[in-house]
Amino acid sequence: MTVVETARRALGPVGVFLPFSRTSASSADLQRDAVRRLEGAGYRAAWTNEAVGGKDALVQVAVLLAATERMVFGTAIANIWARAPQTAHGAATLLAQAFPGRFVLGLGVGYPHQAASVGREFSRPVATMRGYLDQMNAPTQLPAPDESYPKIIGANGPNMLALSGEIADGALPAMAPPELTAQARHLLGPDKLLVVGLAVVADADPNRAKATARQTVAGRLGQPGTYAATMARLGYTEREITEVSDRLVDGIVGHGDAAAIAAKVREHLAAGADHVMVMSTGTGFADGVDQLEQLAPTLAGLTP
Repeated sequence: MTVVETARRALGPVGVFLPFSRTSASSADLQRDAVRRLEGAGYRAAWTNEAVGGKDALVQVAVLLAATERMVFGTAIANIWARAPQTAHGAATLLAQAFPGRFVLGLGVGYPHQAASVGREFSRPVATMRGYLDQMNAPTQLPAPDESYPKIIGANGPNMLALSGEIADGALPAMAPPELTAQARHLLGPDKLLVVGLAVVADADPNRAKATARQTVAGRLGQPGTYAATMARLGYTEREITEVSDRLVDGIVGHGDAAAIAAKVREHLAAGADHVMVMSTGTGFADGVDQLEQLAPTLAGLTP
């Protein structure tokens, strides 16, 4: 069985993105309790984020793997500016050896300010990512474990998606409509792992849910990068993007009650996703975990 086939079976169709706070760090005990609750609720996989500094996603994953029995953990994403490529490979192989079949390495090129924070130049994202992956297998002063693990790339644009299919085991696009999932599957082909990050707003009041979802999309459009251009390539007009239209919001965010969110997950699975990572938005760590646990009876057992 290939690493992709093994990962598909282990991850299952639906997992969760662990919430985080931008103002304070959640304690290790709090995180351990959270993932045990989520595992007990029926989720088979959880994903962690990383910027540069403040926390190390691979150390975090090691702590959480040790705290759970079966749950698969992935990085969404491990920032390439946070560590040397050979170090990332060595850490990934050790996790794969210690917790067989329970780890997926997601890598992302991040943003120019993150590269600048470690004294590096951002340059061309696709070429930078290619170079990083090439160097992951470069000779090292001390040997890494001889273990394989799935390696996927955070990618929304066509060039990074194409690179993911060429030199990685798959891709991880996020906060995009099912149309992008279908395009990603086409670019990757059938033999690569496609993990999709879906932002969700769980609120039984549909008007309030849509208003929060709109704020989420507007915030993403306001960040640096090519997100707006990606939406334009998918057929959204300049006016829809500028005004954050209903069609744009409905395409990108799962919002409303659990059934509405499950329907959006199914759209991505039908479009070719192997695994949908549900990302609770607009809440702190504790509230976000509570929300994901409450959604579990509807989401955790979904099938493609």
